[in-house]
Amino acid sequence: MNSTVWVIVGALLVVAGATTFLLNWRRRKPAFALTGTFLLSLGVLGVVTGMLLTDPKTSKVEALKTGGIAAGAIVALYALWLNDRRRRVEEQRQRVERDRHELESARTEHDRERVSDERFARAVELLGHETSQVRVGALLALVGLARSRPEYTQTVLDVLCSCLRQPFKHTRYNLVESGQRPKWALDGDENDHELQVRLTALRLITDLLPSGEDAPAYDLDLTGAVLEYVNFSGKTIGTLTLRWAKLYRSTSLSGCRVLGSAWFTGAKVWGWFNAAGLDCHARVWFSGFEANWQVDLTGATFRGDHKFSGATFHDALKLGGATFAVPPDLSEVSVRGDLDLTATGLDADKAAGMTVALGRETRLPSHCVVERRDGGVGVVVPQR
Repeated sequence: MNSTVWVIVGALLVVAGATTFLLNWRRRKPAFALTGTFLLSLGVLGVVTGMLLTDPKTSKVEALKTGGIAAGAIVALYALWLNDRRRRVEEQRQRVERDRHELESARTEHDRERVSDERFARAVELLGHETSQVRVGALLALVGLARSRPEYTQTVLDVLCSCLRQPFKHTRYNLVESGQRPKWALDGDENDHELQVRLTALRLITDLLPSGEDAPAYDLDLTGAVLEYVNFSGKTIGTLTLRWAKLYRSTSLSGCRVLGSAWFTGAKVWGWFNAAGLDCHARVWFSGFEANWQVDLTGATFRGDHKFSGATFHDALKLGGATFAVPPDLSEVSVRGDLDLTATGLDADKAAGMTVALGRETRLPSHCVVERRDGGVGVVVPQR
């Protein structure tokens, strides 16, 4: 076979192979594309060999060898294309699998949210049940939801606080207000069952509140609440609202961190009020605050604005070691028990006018003294 025949046959095979490859490549048929590649490689073999045979100096063996190399290059290019195609198919498969997994995760999360919403709605509905055991169970269900889904914690705390804001009265509170210290045993009051529900709600609020410097801060709105045995010691709170609240027996805020404002406006306390080491990062309002027993603010820190106007302390007030970032106005404060005012950040002029009981232990900063006034009361005045 002479060189011309080699070139003609090879050219025909090149055209046939290229056509077959392109048509089946567009149709995504790799098997037929392989046939086209095979024809194309034979055509290239024929064309290259024929062209080399036109040179008398080139032997048939060298011509066939060179043509074979060219044909092999075509096959190698096809193999590279096929490998790239498989890689892209695998990437697409992985992308589809990832999208499917994300969709499944989103569907699962949606189902969890739906179940959580249903649990929350059902628990809130049961809070209105006439049986106290059912209401306690509803409270526990809400707290369980908050623990499994932390994003519900603030909402659950709001619901628990709303339960405690409901009007409530118990005969034991009348005894406490009269200066007695009744025993814990329930005394047959018609509100005994409701008292158990309220004590459970308060305990669950305490359990949900975190502690530590990096803990999240949740708000508590206990405006007008009637509370007994409050213990938020060492807890971290956002905004604490106890406006017009009534606090019985003992209230402990020892070591508590309040990152938002703390509102005690008009609150009344019958029992110990222990806030030693209280750390308030924002404003603190004690306007109209009334405590019938000892109030301990030893070592407390007040970093923001504060107000004590109209506050009345029928027993001791301890502010030893407390720190005020802004000098407090104590001119309208009345203390009828022992007083320890050795705090840091006090201003003698702003403490002037504070009334104290004569005959009781009174510890004042060096720049303040007690001056006796008519009526048997003492008034804090600046040291001149």
